[in-house]
Amino acid sequence: MECPNTKIMKPNSNISEIVCKLAKVRTLKSIGVLSSEAPDFHHLQKPICNVASLSKNISDASEESKIYGQKIHLQHSLVPEGEDSCASVEIMKIFDNVSALKMAYLQLQQAHIPYDPQKITAADERVNAELEKLCKFKFEYKEKQNMKAKSTAACFDLLQSKIEAKEAFLGKLKSLNNAKDFKILRLHQELQDLEMGNNNLHEKIKRMSKKRKTSVLSVAKFNDVFKAASKSIHKFARPLISLMKASGWDLDVAAQWIENEAVYSKRCDKKHAFEAYIARRMFHGVSLTSYDVGDIMKFDDPIDALMENPDSDFSKFCRTKYLLVVHSTMEESFFGNLDHRALILCGKHPRTEFYQLFAKMAKWIWVLVGSAASINPDATMFFVNRESMFSALCMQPVEEEREIAVLSDEERATYKVQFMIMPGFKIGQTLVKSRVYISKQC
Repeated sequence: MECPNTKIMKPNSNISEIVCKLAKVRTLKSIGVLSSEAPDFHHLQKPICNVASLSKNISDASEESKIYGQKIHLQHSLVPEGEDSCASVEIMKIFDNVSALKMAYLQLQQAHIPYDPQKITAADERVNAELEKLCKFKFEYKEKQNMKAKSTAACFDLLQSKIEAKEAFLGKLKSLNNAKDFKILRLHQELQDLEMGNNNLHEKIKRMSKKRKTSVLSVAKFNDVFKAASKSIHKFARPLISLMKASGWDLDVAAQWIENEAVYSKRCDKKHAFEAYIARRMFHGVSLTSYDVGDIMKFDDPIDALMENPDSDFSKFCRTKYLLVVHSTMEESFFGNLDHRALILCGKHPRTEFYQLFAKMAKWIWVLVGSAASINPDATMFFVNRESMFSALCMQPVEEEREIAVLSDEERATYKVQFMIMPGFKIGQTLVKSRVYISKQC
């Protein structure tokens, strides 16, 4: 049968062209079902004539087809390696549907010869059903593609935001690292400066220690220590007298109790009796012994030395001498309690102004006694008795009187020692005069 005006389908035609041709065939439904007349086979020649071509094109599509605008190769590489098995199943379903559509279309063609409206209607319904399945596959594919695109975009945005956050955090870490490096360099420089300063101070301390040792362990400087000890006794006597006066003590009676038969040139000279009392207690039972005084001399405040080493010999010296100098009756009348005594008996040292003055006095007495024997092991300490004749050779009055220097020996003999305040020292051939209080006998 001739098929005029019928275009031969190209071997590479896709399913879209098949669907278009099937759409034309659907018009036959109205011709065959609604018309009671015999069908015009001239209208049917076109689809019937294309059965062979359709078969050939579907056969060609098995090799290479385009489904929804995407080319699919039906070889062993139909599903790319590594794809999910579900995708392979869906593709097989599509081709099964295409095969079913082909068979439905062939049945539709066969229903025209001989012309059978019922078969045409049934075949047309099968073709529509298969087309609807294809449309459903297309819709589901597009939905998956859209979801995949959205998921990919969301993942991309999420990854992009994470990358930006990580980059910002990395920048912050770099900034902190740079700040830490700068701080390390600065601290390293400060450490070097401190080490250099410490080395300089260490050398300075060594020089000062050496200088102090040489200054203390020399006869020329021993007089300075002696004067400092005498001055410290005088400084401690002043607050002691003030506290006695404030506590209601009778100073005349107290001075008379210290030096019963002393004769004073002036009433105010009785203060020297209290200095003699303090010195007598501080030097009581002390023997000249050589020991290192540098550990005490390095402290300006002797309380620091006592706190650093509370069990040292100097600490024991302070404890013993305080209890001997400041009687419990005196302390209670001064402060209304015995807290100083309690702390000292426990091995501690109070940081009060009164005790600080005592510790400074004790420091110079400790240094004076220790340095004498260190200078010369044969050094001796001598005392002057009351009623002794004044001798300018080994004695020094606490208050210098100009007329004594110009008096004759007979006139000097009228001055006698009332009491000694500071003992004298003989170091080798050097004599350090003792300090005494003298007055003229009537």
